[in-house]
Amino acid sequence: MTRMTILTEADLRKIVRLDLDAVACVENAFRALATLPVAMPPILRLDIPEHNGEVDVKTAYVPGIDGFAIKISPGFFDNPKIGLPSTNGMMVLLSAKTGLVEALLLDNGYLTDVRTAAAGAVAAKHLARPDATVATIFGAGMQARLQLEALKLVRPIEGACIWARDRLKAERTAAELREKLGIAVRAETDAARAVTGADIIVTTTPSTEPLIHAGFVTAGQHITAMGSDAEHKNEIAPAILKLADLYVADSAKQTRRLGELHHAIDAGLISADADVAELGAVIAGKRHGRRDASDITVADLTGTGVQDTAIAALARDRAKAAGIGTVFES
Repeated sequence: MTRMTILTEADLRKIVRLDLDAVACVENAFRALATLPVAMPPILRLDIPEHNGEVDVKTAYVPGIDGFAIKISPGFFDNPKIGLPSTNGMMVLLSAKTGLVEALLLDNGYLTDVRTAAAGAVAAKHLARPDATVATIFGAGMQARLQLEALKLVRPIEGACIWARDRLKAERTAAELREKLGIAVRAETDAARAVTGADIIVTTTPSTEPLIHAGFVTAGQHITAMGSDAEHKNEIAPAILKLADLYVADSAKQTRRLGELHHAIDAGLISADADVAELGAVIAGKRHGRRDASDITVADLTGTGVQDTAIAALARDRAKAAGIGTVFES
């Protein structure tokens, strides 16, 4: 007989939030990737182009964490047209000692949203200027909202701009964030104007062509690109990676294949075997982060299995402590 705990999205929202604990959880996962013999296979990917859909499967074993997660993460980007969310999914947490299923996390993508936003906070913490007060977020969906919320955890953000092609959506998101965060947030549909004066720029879209061009970027800015998690996606011009004072990947192996780095390599601007700093190595002090206030820094985040294992283990532990979830025996 085996026993596992089933946790619904409602259960998980009670015990895991986007807070400094979540940021620390993801930060430690990145550190482990740079300092421990982590096992993290390539992302398994399934595309369903006729429905503008994609499915990613990610996993990792992290020494020191007694379980490992396998995450199924669909994204169907036409869903909002029919009143459905564009992302959902689930995680399965298995024992790293026996391989038995310990927990089924029916999070509908909630844990992925939290760990992705937390990764943005980690990147800003280690790469953006400490005095960064103005942020620009590209995108007007859930991750755009969470990224701004996450930035406020690690930087003194006082004002923000939300860019989206759809002005009404941008204005609606800006209004929601003004009310929730208590800061000045405006909407913008012109990309060049959106980044003017920003200290931190975060892209959270499924765009297949650059939204930010080299001429838009000025000294001292930090860019976190979150959306280029597939070969065909591209949010920032490849030339920006060439002109940046520091480029940092969540996983160099992944970004060479499907991140913004992938496009810079294809454009002949960066060598395929160029030495690339990883975020975990910066966190661990193995590589340098920002060196000067005038530096332009870029974080290329494609999403890693270590983040999923870390957040799933955190959820499992908190569920046990709170006595939350439904125990299923088979």
